[in-house]
Amino acid sequence: MSLRRTLAVSRRLLEQFRRDRRTLALLFVVPLVILALLGYLLRGSATAPKLALVGDCGPLHPSAAVTVVHLDRAAADSQLASGEIAGFVLCQLPPEVHLEGSQPNESATVLQALASPSAVKPRIFYLYGGPSFDTLDYFGAGFVGLVVFFLVYVVTSVAFLRERSSGTLERLLASPLRRGEIVVGYMLAFTAVALVQSAVVLLFSLYALRITIEGNVGVVFLFEALLALSAVNAGILLSGFARTEFQAVQFIPLVIVPQMLLSGIVFPIATEPGPLQPISNVLPLTYGVYGLRDVMIKGAGLGSSGVLLDLGVVAAFAVALVAAAGATLRRRIA
Repeated sequence: MSLRRTLAVSRRLLEQFRRDRRTLALLFVVPLVILALLGYLLRGSATAPKLALVGDCGPLHPSAAVTVVHLDRAAADSQLASGEIAGFVLCQLPPEVHLEGSQPNESATVLQALASPSAVKPRIFYLYGGPSFDTLDYFGAGFVGLVVFFLVYVVTSVAFLRERSSGTLERLLASPLRRGEIVVGYMLAFTAVALVQSAVVLLFSLYALRITIEGNVGVVFLFEALLALSAVNAGILLSGFARTEFQAVQFIPLVIVPQMLLSGIVFPIATEPGPLQPISNVLPLTYGVYGLRDVMIKGAGLGSSGVLLDLGVVAAFAVALVAAAGATLRRRIA
């Protein structure tokens, strides 16, 4: 083995990296941005759940793990339903603890804050979920959407790039086909595959992982389908800015990771630092997670205005991405 020839190979590859600014940014800038974002979320988030006291609770003194507020019964019921408080204590004998229940960690924190050897054992009621509702049930609703969005985006962006690099797309553009017809044709093919994948993910979540679904399974699949459609169109659009499959994959940290951190899958949006919340509210995955949790955890259906809003926003993102991909296709090919 010749050391000189070995070093020459290494030198050639390092020169390629040096000239590829996108790769250098991926290696040295993007990790710092992601870590900074994660650190800001962890240290800047308000994590103490709110607990309301209804009436004179006398010697009851919840620990500092919760933020205590005083409300009347009507306001407590209203804020519990809207998720503004994690629970409330109805001060009577025996006392009643009413928990929102959709976030197991918050429910556990409230119960732990109320635990006292000398206190009368309260009766516990859950608005959503229940004692058996666990962390997988809570995170599962978000991850069902994330897995579909992530995998469909990767497959679409790489496959569409192959169509470009092989010259197939250029030949189609030289034919009488319009740009919109080409984009929609590709979109339909990729979406058909994505729908099968969405069905597999949903069935595995239901029957293998046994994730709780309180609402209609068809509505869950509808959200998956719209997220898959958004991911297909995002993959078609962004793959045009890459020349190799490696460059197409480089968009993953920029497209997927921020949405995973800011869409409410891991950190509830209400607890995020204020400057990040407007960003969360313009991400398509945010509305997919909202809708999936409303259906899977709270049992909401198409009669819910919140579910209809979330469906409409995700669908609007999908349509906007189709239009953007069609409008920029010829410019990027040329």
